[in-house]
Amino acid sequence: MLVKSLMKKGLLAAGAVGILAGCTTPMPPDLGCGVPGGLCAPVQPNTSAVPSEPPPAPPETPPSEMRTSPVELYPGTNNPQSGARPAAGTARIALLLPLGSPGLGQAAEAVRAGFLAGQERDGAGIEVTVVASGESPESTLQAYARAAEQNDIIVGPLARSSVAAIIGSNAVTRPTLVLNHPQTEGPLPPQVLVLGLSLEEEARQAADWAAQEHPAGRALVLSGKAAWQQRAAGAFAARWTRLGHNNARVELPINDGYVDANALSELRSRLAVDRPELVFAALDAGTLRQVRSSLGTSLPTYALSAANPGRSPGLAVPELDGVRLVDLPWTIQPDNAQVMLYPRPVDSDSLDMQRLYALGIDAFQVARTLVQQPGTGFELDGVTGRLSVRRNNGAWSLRRIEASAVYRDGIGYEAVAGK
Repeated sequence: MLVKSLMKKGLLAAGAVGILAGCTTPMPPDLGCGVPGGLCAPVQPNTSAVPSEPPPAPPETPPSEMRTSPVELYPGTNNPQSGARPAAGTARIALLLPLGSPGLGQAAEAVRAGFLAGQERDGAGIEVTVVASGESPESTLQAYARAAEQNDIIVGPLARSSVAAIIGSNAVTRPTLVLNHPQTEGPLPPQVLVLGLSLEEEARQAADWAAQEHPAGRALVLSGKAAWQQRAAGAFAARWTRLGHNNARVELPINDGYVDANALSELRSRLAVDRPELVFAALDAGTLRQVRSSLGTSLPTYALSAANPGRSPGLAVPELDGVRLVDLPWTIQPDNAQVMLYPRPVDSDSLDMQRLYALGIDAFQVARTLVQQPGTGFELDGVTGRLSVRRNNGAWSLRRIEASAVYRDGIGYEAVAGK
């Protein structure tokens, strides 16, 4: 299959660059929190006729724009500006990614591989053009303008600064599915829909989950000084307060991945006198492991995808046993029906890269549905969660509910019924 051949050529090298703000490896700053080879070559048509003389050479495709071959079900054109899909037309989707960026190239490659995996499975009537943009907002705006001239819908950009540039400009002339959260309080352009990985949203979902299991509980909210930890802790605390509960926040000193031992000793003494009902940890797997090793594992603990240690063979993490995780179905529900439809990336042990690959799959499915059902809301069971797309007063919104599972050392993940 196309996606397998792409990945075997090294499309997804092992993740050396962290992408989600919760990862333990360095994160490209422009990818924000929330979220890491060869370009797609045209697929040759399968025909049996042999021409009597060689056909003229096709015009050369610019290296920054490579198209996958469409499977044309409907002759004609598709006009996304109209209220309904014409009776005929191959839908054209542009995937705009910083493939040549030193900082974001690996993330872009992971998203692209997932997007093409989605197209390979459900791409009938869809033509995808991969557009390689630069890293700067200016180069992204130029690439966006070119893509908008020839495509029905744009997917991307990926970098937060580029998303902000697109939203703040007058460039949006086509339905656009951006792949990062712009962090703006103002309204988005009517044709812009946001599909990004957000630790803040995970924190709010963790708060809802904890409130269901502990309706009168006091929460201890733990974090470090990192920006992503502060934002996630703040998001949980705000939702927890909104739900009518009390919480206390503790910021732990963390240096080079190690939690200060004196701080842990002080926290242990505090809990002996004033014990909360539950803990929310805006921490990664390594630091949460240290905390639970010091404090014990009896307190119900809720955490983000950043705390997921993975399922590496032979990896024993007993300190994390029982931790309640909010993460993508792709990473914690391997037996999920949707997850099993797609091939796994080759040579990628990084959960961050896995998540971006899953983001690419769902980005294709959302874009495909947008062009096939223009102007209407819909729901999808995606590999990044349950996706709900709505349109109110001409503006689009997308909500994703991620999966919930309890980490079981030696087993992996225990699904939570109804979550």
